[in-house]
Amino acid sequence: MHSVPGLVAVGYINEAIDEGNPLKTLDSLLLPTAKINYVDPGLAQHYQDVLSYAKSQKFMDSESASKVLWLDEIQHAVDEANMDKDKAKQWVTLVVDVNQCLERETPGDILSVLKSSVCNPNDIIPECADRCYDALAKAKEKKYERVSTEEGPWLKLTLQDKYDYYYNVDSKESSWVTPASCLFKESWLMAKEIEALWKGHKQREAYLSRRQTFADNATSIVKIQSWFRMVTARRSYLSRLQYFRDHNNEIVKIQSLLRANKARDDYKTLVGSENPPLTVIRKFVHLLDQSDLDFQEELEVARLREEVVTKIRGNQQLEKDLNLMDIKIGLLVKNRITLEDVISHRTKLNKKKGGEIQILNNTDNQGIKSLSKERRKTLETYQQLFYLLQTNPLYLAKLIFQMPQNKSTKFMDTVIFTLYNYASNQREEYLLLKLFKTALEEEIKSKVDQVQDIVTGNPTVIKMVVSFNRGARGQNTLRQLLAPVVKGIIDDRSLIINTSPVEVYKAWVNQLETQTGEASKLPYDVTTEQALTYPEVQSKLEVSIENLRRVTDKVLSSIVSSLELLPYGLRYIAKVLKNSIHEKFPDATEDELLKIVGNLLYYRYMNPAIVAPDGFDIIDMTAGGQINSDQRRNLGSVAKVLQHAASNKLFEGENEHLSSMNNYLSETYQKFRKYFKEACNVLEPEEKFNMDKYTDVVTVSKPVIYISIEEIISTHSLLLEHQDAIAPEKQDLLNELLELLGEVPSVESFLGEGTVDPNDPNKANTLSQLSKTEISLYLTSKYSLEDGEGIDGQSLMIRTKKLIIDVIRNQPGNTLTEILETPATAQQEVDHATDMMSRAIIDSRTPEEMKHSQSMLEDAQLPLEQKKRKIQRNLRTLEQTGHVSSENKYQDILNEIAKDIRNQRIHRKLRKAELAKLQQTLKALNEKAAFYEEQINYYDTYIKTCVDNLKRKNSRRSIKLDGKGEPKGAKRAKPVRYTAAKLHEKGVLLGIDDLQTNQFKNVTFDIISTEDMGIFDVRSKFLGVEMEKVQLNIQDLLQMQYEGVAVMKMFDKVKVNVNLLIYLLNKKFYGK
Repeated sequence: MHSVPGLVAVGYINEAIDEGNPLKTLDSLLLPTAKINYVDPGLAQHYQDVLSYAKSQKFMDSESASKVLWLDEIQHAVDEANMDKDKAKQWVTLVVDVNQCLERETPGDILSVLKSSVCNPNDIIPECADRCYDALAKAKEKKYERVSTEEGPWLKLTLQDKYDYYYNVDSKESSWVTPASCLFKESWLMAKEIEALWKGHKQREAYLSRRQTFADNATSIVKIQSWFRMVTARRSYLSRLQYFRDHNNEIVKIQSLLRANKARDDYKTLVGSENPPLTVIRKFVHLLDQSDLDFQEELEVARLREEVVTKIRGNQQLEKDLNLMDIKIGLLVKNRITLEDVISHRTKLNKKKGGEIQILNNTDNQGIKSLSKERRKTLETYQQLFYLLQTNPLYLAKLIFQMPQNKSTKFMDTVIFTLYNYASNQREEYLLLKLFKTALEEEIKSKVDQVQDIVTGNPTVIKMVVSFNRGARGQNTLRQLLAPVVKGIIDDRSLIINTSPVEVYKAWVNQLETQTGEASKLPYDVTTEQALTYPEVQSKLEVSIENLRRVTDKVLSSIVSSLELLPYGLRYIAKVLKNSIHEKFPDATEDELLKIVGNLLYYRYMNPAIVAPDGFDIIDMTAGGQINSDQRRNLGSVAKVLQHAASNKLFEGENEHLSSMNNYLSETYQKFRKYFKEACNVLEPEEKFNMDKYTDVVTVSKPVIYISIEEIISTHSLLLEHQDAIAPEKQDLLNELLELLGEVPSVESFLGEGTVDPNDPNKANTLSQLSKTEISLYLTSKYSLEDGEGIDGQSLMIRTKKLIIDVIRNQPGNTLTEILETPATAQQEVDHATDMMSRAIIDSRTPEEMKHSQSMLEDAQLPLEQKKRKIQRNLRTLEQTGHVSSENKYQDILNEIAKDIRNQRIHRKLRKAELAKLQQTLKALNEKAAFYEEQINYYDTYIKTCVDNLKRKNSRRSIKLDGKGEPKGAKRAKPVRYTAAKLHEKGVLLGIDDLQTNQFKNVTFDIISTEDMGIFDVRSKFLGVEMEKVQLNIQDLLQMQYEGVAVMKMFDKVKVNVNLLIYLLNKKFYGK
């Protein structure tokens, strides 16, 4: 423990250290109470430095409880400073003596100088003195040469890498502080340099001595090394062997991983290399084989495509029939048609639902698919015709614009989408997009005269694109994009958005009259400007605008954050539209182009789905359910704001009262602008779908479409009608096919003679129904791979590739030329024959429509050597046509094989995705069909109720005139009786035509509640004589009130206030 005086001294010393004053620190160290020994007044600055450093180290020590230096620590620091002084003197002596010896050039003195100054004099060997002197002299000479200025007498030594010590050679003066006018003696060797030279010298001497020892005993050393290496190698080998035994499972996994990495590297070479080597291609040719799973998946895809297309067409027809049923029921309500007509349509609808009218597929054994050469030829020609139309979009693009718009729309909705199977797979979506692109470019080129024509007009192709993307494939997209926000708007019962000042005014007046039961003194009919003069209207408008902005933000956020949900096809057509307009109108600004893109993506595609989500299956509606007028108006208001924003159109003119939203519209437009620009940034279809000119040849199954006889005949007829316009060249392939087909056949010739009884009185109607029979057409090119000698370069390339694949499987070699020039061994021929037998077995199980052509099957059965000779002949032919070159050892055809391997993998991947997508689409279509069936059941129940009512009593209008007395048996409650004068006083009755006000007391009205809920009979009497009777429906009155109808007529002459009449009925009959 420290005494109290000692503690005080500690405080003084720490205080002085913190102040950084060396003299004050020295005084505090000399305090008697501190009892610090060996304090040298000449070391004041060094004590300050050492103590400051010691205190800073203690301060940084997180484990130290105290941050001050105690007496023992201070004493230790003083002792350390004193030792530094002694070390400094020793090194100064060494530096001075060595440098003076070198300047005197007395080599003989160097030994004594070093011995007197070095800590361990035994390290100094007399034999080394001369060499040591020479090394020091050379070092000093080099340093002297580098001195460029006049040097002074001062030397500077650094102790412990932090304390500087200064010594004057001339005056023998020393200091721990940098002296004034300090010039260093730069030509002298300093302590560290002398020490480094000495240590280096000692190291060299030791190395030379050791080396000499090894040289003297080289033989013995070699023996020792050999023995040791042998023992070490044996020990390492045994240890490694035991390690392998202990980790056998892990080693197998590592080997597997390495092999996988090697295979992965090879595949990367196959995929990424511009010219993959044959050795790599050989490893992956097995991927081109078609397994049983491939065939099963292809068949499943074909089956699902057929089912999807059939379901789409069935749902479309069912939807049309349901819409017609809506109209018929609406007309029934208004007594415009008889109930029998509705029942007749219901019966037809139930037949479709029950499956009595179904697509017929029984034409396999008769009609166009019968087993006769002539009919088979006709069928093949139709298959070739539709393949040509499908793969060459220019024909259909021209045909669309040759027809009237109403006819072309129907043609597009039926034949074209059928021809492309509603884009049910990647190939058909690719081809349909090519048609859209070609047709859109043709339409812009020929029919668009100004940039705005696309927006103000109704372009045929744009309608087509939007209709397609809103169909079964695009329906899920719209649901994902809009359903959550639209449903939120519909479900928010408190949300009221009404931006029409007149409607807001009328609703306010209605509310006042309904609440008070008194006629309002405000006018019923006002203009927008007049309505806006009322604070209540302005207040309600502000609330609506605020709600509108809030809800619109949610919808906008959902749209712009879901760009990836937009169908690829729609985005691609937007890109084509933008580029085509820019090409025709190069002066058009970016804003103008993006507004046109916005017109397609938002106004035409999304806007209708927001306004009428029930009509586009965006939300689920139960049968009989519907969106009410408030909800519809809310959605319409949001759509209107987004429409203005998308076109950068501000609220002006008749919408001036909404001008407070103009800033919001401008901000929203900028978000839309970015969205539209990014939407156009998509890959070309060739890259997206990985399609090229060989795709149809290398795929397993032939393209197939499901098309009705009526559509085939219609297409054939249209092609003949407009043949000159769409194929003006006589040599055109389309003209050749149409010539082979001849005249347009009849429905009966398609189905086969005798399908319809010629004596059937309803023959025309039966044929009309049968014309909707669907048949499957497996599409093929007229010039595929039929003739072995007359094939074109592309087909020859494909056949040669298949032969090469068969050869490189069984014969090794680094290049194709090496394999072709090396004779095959007997074993290789046997292996090849075995492979071909296995393939023949697989081919025998392949469905007919997926088999290769006969010529390819014959090539496959050739022996290995014959295949090689045929490959050589084909390669020479291909070289003449420029497809391959012998200079690069036919690398071009190897690159094509590598591409086929890559495409096969992609095709399998896409096929699995297509299967999943078709299953999802079919599920959605089944749900839609179930919804339609639910609606059919709902309509069925409704019509049955109508039939029951028809049996019980005559149907009557909601408001009907009848001058006769009450029907017999009808129960009537006690009437509520008012004079016209009393009703006039209450404000219910406004006036009676041809009757003065003073005569109102002679008119009485009896209001009776009927047995039907909400139906009232109103009878009028004049001077006690019954005049007429009218029937009121409370629902009709409420509808009038909602629509803002303030005044109505009864008996064609009595004017009444609708609001006050509702109030009266509620008060007298419902106790409200």
